[in-house]
Amino acid sequence: MAQSVADKFLQESKTKSFDLRHRQIINSNIDKYNLAFERGKAKFHDLENSKQKANLIKWKVMENLDRYLLDFESNFTKNGGHVIWANDAEEARQEIAKIIEQHQAKSVIKSKSMATEEIELNHFLADKNIETIESDLGEFIIQLLDQKPYHFVTPAMHLSLEDIAKLFHEKFETPLEATAEELTMKAREILREKYTSADIGITGANFLVADTGSIAITENEGNARLTTSFPKVHIAVVGIEKVIPSISDLDLFWPLLASHGTGQNLTVYNSLLSGPRKAGETDGPEEMYVILLDNNRTNVLEQKDQRQGLYCIRCGACLNVCPIYQNIGGHTYETTYQGPIGSLISPHLNGMKEFKHLSYASSLCGKCTEVCPVGIDIQKMLLINRRDSVQENLTTSTEKRAWGLFTWAIQKRRIIDFFGGKTKNFFVKNFFKKAWGENRELPKIANKSFSQQYKELNKK
Repeated sequence: MAQSVADKFLQESKTKSFDLRHRQIINSNIDKYNLAFERGKAKFHDLENSKQKANLIKWKVMENLDRYLLDFESNFTKNGGHVIWANDAEEARQEIAKIIEQHQAKSVIKSKSMATEEIELNHFLADKNIETIESDLGEFIIQLLDQKPYHFVTPAMHLSLEDIAKLFHEKFETPLEATAEELTMKAREILREKYTSADIGITGANFLVADTGSIAITENEGNARLTTSFPKVHIAVVGIEKVIPSISDLDLFWPLLASHGTGQNLTVYNSLLSGPRKAGETDGPEEMYVILLDNNRTNVLEQKDQRQGLYCIRCGACLNVCPIYQNIGGHTYETTYQGPIGSLISPHLNGMKEFKHLSYASSLCGKCTEVCPVGIDIQKMLLINRRDSVQENLTTSTEKRAWGLFTWAIQKRRIIDFFGGKTKNFFVKNFFKKAWGENRELPKIANKSFSQQYKELNKK
């Protein structure tokens, strides 16, 4: 029998949790983030007010998503661009294939994009013998390893400098003791030629601006600007939830994204692209396409309670504070979107039956909700996901019977008191010994219940 996604998750989580080297690398990188984040958010005069304002804007967008998307399409088309609507990953891939065939393209340069990871574009293009190069340094490293991103913002977070030096030594014969600067310069040397020779540039976008028909791209390396400037054709693959009403909203969302994503006041490069190159302009593509990707986002949209999962601006802050993510890492989730927000939306994007277990991969400590720059109540949404999985009859009959018996018994005081602490401890010790894992002991239950102790005190 094939191993289920949930079983694989549990097995890999157990392995990763006790991988001390992995934990050391992750904790070191997250500690650096925490220091930067504290400095970044201190720059806000009233951070909670900014988060509340962002939450209200995203609420307004989701309640009127159809109108804002049509506004974006209308304004972007007026600027000379092309908008393509893709219901799912396969439609998005096929539309990209059509554009590549139309332009007889042989090579593609890409900048960092979670949407293209979601539709598994790189493997699709490789099967069609289209050379595809990731230009973001972290994504380039991940591509060399044939892995998926480990994190939204820092895809190679799980690798140490020694790991990357060894990889570059094997691939490009750089010295094993190469410094971070030397490795970066080697990557730049390889990638610079690719920008000028690529036929098509593919990016994602952080925001779709409805009133100007623009896409907004946020980055720190400048690779997206090069990807959108040199090739004759630019394709942007963007989730439909990324739309915001007005260009003035970037005054709020850009600093929130920068501070919560990397701890910066503002990222190094913030680009607004409103269509192909105009007459008199010196750079930019001759043609520009925006592919609006649904891919089950409307499944999340129709969930009234969990709809706010679409507010996410992919800053990755909830991953960085999550004790589960810090221990099991990003690849264990087996989804494009990891951590608390991934646990919230993945069951709706990829199927509740296969991914309901992620809603239980949470301590419900509330750190994710506390840190979210757009005020998503993540831990509450995870509880609602759990409720939905039960209502959809996705739990096992054994689990249903066990909880049914527990519910019946817990409401009967005489039954609770009849099975005293000694009896309960016997059952816990012999039947639930490994319920918390092999490395934790279950707490000892008091010999007498609170009710019994209270009655005895009153008699005295």
